[in-house]
Amino acid sequence: MFDREAECQKGISVVALKYLRDYLASCSVLVGYRALTLSGGLLAATVTGVAANAAEPDAQEIFAPLAYPQPVNVYHSGSGAPGPQAWKNHADYDIHVQIDPATHVLSGTETLTYTNNSPDALSSLWVQLDQNLYALGSRASFATPRWLRHHTDGVVIDGVAIQDNGQDMPVSPIVSDTRMQVPLTHDLSANGGKLTLKISWHYQIPAEWGGRTAFSQDRDGEVYEIAQFYPRMAVYDDVRGWDTAPYLGQEFYLDYGTIDYSVTVPKGFLVVGSGALTNPDDVLTAQERSRLADAAKSETRVLIRTEADVKALVDQVQQGTQTWRFHMSNTRDVAFVASAALLWDAAKLDLPPLEGSDAKNPLPRLAMSVYPAEAAGEKKWDRSTEYVKHAIEYFSGKWYPYPWPNAVNVGGHGAAMEYPGIVFDGKEDAGSQLFWVTTHELGHGWFPMIVGSNERRHAFMDEGFNTFIDMYASEHFNHGEFAPKRDVEFAPQTGQPADDIVPVLKDASAPALMTAADLIPEKYRHPVTYFKGAYGLQLLREQILGPERFDRAFRRYIALWAFGHPTPSDFFRVMDSEGGEDLSWFWRGWYFKNWGPDYALRSVSYVNGNPSQGALVHVKNKGWLPLPVTMAITWIDGSSARVLIPTETWYQKNDVTLQIPGKQAIQSVVLDPDHKIPDLNRTDNAFVVKTDIAHKDAASAAAMSVTSPDQQH
Repeated sequence: MFDREAECQKGISVVALKYLRDYLASCSVLVGYRALTLSGGLLAATVTGVAANAAEPDAQEIFAPLAYPQPVNVYHSGSGAPGPQAWKNHADYDIHVQIDPATHVLSGTETLTYTNNSPDALSSLWVQLDQNLYALGSRASFATPRWLRHHTDGVVIDGVAIQDNGQDMPVSPIVSDTRMQVPLTHDLSANGGKLTLKISWHYQIPAEWGGRTAFSQDRDGEVYEIAQFYPRMAVYDDVRGWDTAPYLGQEFYLDYGTIDYSVTVPKGFLVVGSGALTNPDDVLTAQERSRLADAAKSETRVLIRTEADVKALVDQVQQGTQTWRFHMSNTRDVAFVASAALLWDAAKLDLPPLEGSDAKNPLPRLAMSVYPAEAAGEKKWDRSTEYVKHAIEYFSGKWYPYPWPNAVNVGGHGAAMEYPGIVFDGKEDAGSQLFWVTTHELGHGWFPMIVGSNERRHAFMDEGFNTFIDMYASEHFNHGEFAPKRDVEFAPQTGQPADDIVPVLKDASAPALMTAADLIPEKYRHPVTYFKGAYGLQLLREQILGPERFDRAFRRYIALWAFGHPTPSDFFRVMDSEGGEDLSWFWRGWYFKNWGPDYALRSVSYVNGNPSQGALVHVKNKGWLPLPVTMAITWIDGSSARVLIPTETWYQKNDVTLQIPGKQAIQSVVLDPDHKIPDLNRTDNAFVVKTDIAHKDAASAAAMSVTSPDQQH
């Protein structure tokens, strides 16, 4: 099969050479950028050089019907909504863990109740053991060599049993890297069959190099940031059955359920985690409970545990342990932080009471931050809760209501990692960086914590979607105090996404957005997964559908798939259906390919050579992603107008001559004057006409020239 993109990388194609030869033959003069004929008022220009992808765009390929990877069936409808027989399995947990600071060992037990709502009987269960990422010889240590620098023994499974008729029946699981298969003595029945699994385990908590679960040393003591700490059910879905891809250190794919968990730590430790603390009377002082009550009524932060409180705890040896208990409904995961060294502040979230909450005494909903004393400061973590509060309230109002009681920002060793209800950021973050990382990690509460896409395979539905909503949050906060949002991992950045993305679109090695997460090289993770993923939605919102249609469709997508498992195809279909457009050309070019737009102004002339009869503007499409493009016209008297050239212009041709009404000569014509689309070559996007003679009738002008914007001074 002919590979157009591969051939273009080898050199100028035959088609391009023929096009260039024919075009140059039509020009009277070629001097650098400028070429000029003045017959009948004709203004024409050419450019030297040929674009990297010089093959003539083929409308039959660009606009061909696109077969989405996930077919329409009883589980996935043609509109992108869940189908009439859609289902998802359910995993509820009762977890009890304890941390021994002397040995840095976490040990735990869990009772896992699994509901099989699928139409298939299951002969075994698969469980994820993420801590085996750190074991010597793990697959991740070869796929991502940084994991080879340090290692633990991974997770040690102390016992697995299936509860049958009230009796615990021990089973022998099969552990393979980061997965554990639990064979069943008899199939778990379809359409609602339930099974209770009991697991006990322990593991060595890594130091800071662990990243996703680790302990670090702060001035006043150790801080334990604990995530991915319990055996978690793998997902059985209607796309692959069991999704058992080994964990290589990227992201997660989990089912929803109710999680009750307890954490036993030395007395004096503070534990803050996902969900609601259910035994505050047992673990908080009367003063802390009073301060929390004040915070639940305050728009600004209230310190719950102060630096003086921490110093008193550190100076006085604590005896014994305390157990902190938490509850979280309709969640796919939980995480927590534990330490005696953390300050704690909170403010109220201005959100409706949670569904099911006591109407007379609703559960307080709080924005909270915990961080070591050295992170405090006016431009540092003193503002964290302000950022948390804004992010949760803004995203809730703009896209979908936040479904959990609290939102917590942790100032730790810098994992920059998200979990439902809690995020782990860096204690050294400050200023704009603290705002951006806080907003980004909390934005993951919507993607993929609420909309549970398979981020292990489709990273753009996680990082790209989240970065997109971050951009608007940055503009909204405090009149744009930290706008525009910048990705510190991706450089260079001009503040113009249309210009910043062009190097990625021109890079023959850049992977497509649809590339599986584990196959995207690290150098492209931010430019492609985050930035291109986000900017594609911005193009869709601001240049293709418009904000009103896009926002309505995007909210519909979130509502349809909240607490479900959409595929990329579901997203594409929802935006097609709700947006009222066949966007297959955009999905193909931006998501399945690495195509970009490229337009050129070929000439400006006048009807019958007379400016008073109107102008003729010749526009050429040279790109494979024909985005709508704005053309700005300015006449000799300074008046101006704009014309939007829609994508449909290029259905059957790559050249168009537009007749522009007017009574006078044109001073300039510019394509995409505001840099709203990522045109691959802007050097041929503008005509500027200069005249040295004042005249009433522009048609009689004797001296004119045509230059690009780069040649103006």
